[in-house]
Amino acid sequence: MEWWDAFWLGLTQGITEFIPVSSSGHLEIMQTILGGRSDVFHFFLEFINFGTLLVLLIYYRKRIWQIIQDVFIKHDFKLLINIIITCIPAVILGLLLNDLIDGSPFFSSLTTIAIMMALIGVVMIIIDKIPHMKKVKDETKLDKKRALYIGLAQAVALIPGTSRSGSTIIAGRLVGMNNKSAADYSFLVSIPIMCGVILKSLLSEESRIYIAQNAPMLLLSNIVAFIAGLLAIKWALNFLKRDDALKYFGWYRVILATIIIIFQLLK
Repeated sequence: MEWWDAFWLGLTQGITEFIPVSSSGHLEIMQTILGGRSDVFHFFLEFINFGTLLVLLIYYRKRIWQIIQDVFIKHDFKLLINIIITCIPAVILGLLLNDLIDGSPFFSSLTTIAIMMALIGVVMIIIDKIPHMKKVKDETKLDKKRALYIGLAQAVALIPGTSRSGSTIIAGRLVGMNNKSAADYSFLVSIPIMCGVILKSLLSEESRIYIAQNAPMLLLSNIVAFIAGLLAIKWALNFLKRDDALKYFGWYRVILATIIIIFQLLK
């Protein structure tokens, strides 16, 4: 991998991680543009989560501190339990399907990415016409059933092109949240998921060898992802205050999916 490759992958990760357009899908597309998918590409993708995880920890530091206070001082476990419930489906499926996800051509196929881009994009465009559950003010008012629904949607995002933030924001909307609250909850529940992915990788000897051999490239990508992520999350959360925000992301996804399909047909 060249320095330029590391820069573009980090920039792609930083921008798309916090915008519901699928960071994994865009990284696969970028890898194709840069010359094709390598056997160790999944290692690189796991470790450039450091930069975007740091963005979340900084951006939501006050919210995280509030949750800690709620648990240890007020003995209020409701939001923490909901976050755990939301994370469980993705954790279970991720562990069960880990080898399949890393090794199957289906999960790295541009055709799969295009299909998921389009499907989720269409849902975003028509979301206001889909029946919603009774409105809730924010993530603190979710019940366990709604938290589980969001978790099931998050698990679907194991398929590249889906978008973890996109699927959870859609689910949040359908269970009664507005765009902004759904996005805030989506990013909060992504923190333990990202921590788990990074921890799992650090426990692997093969991954640690990869880090040692590619430390400069990984450092560059994470710095770029961090800077781009700080800008992207602020913009995304401001834009998502609009009631019709998902529609624009949806159209972007459909157009990009169409371009990918045309590209695949012309190969």
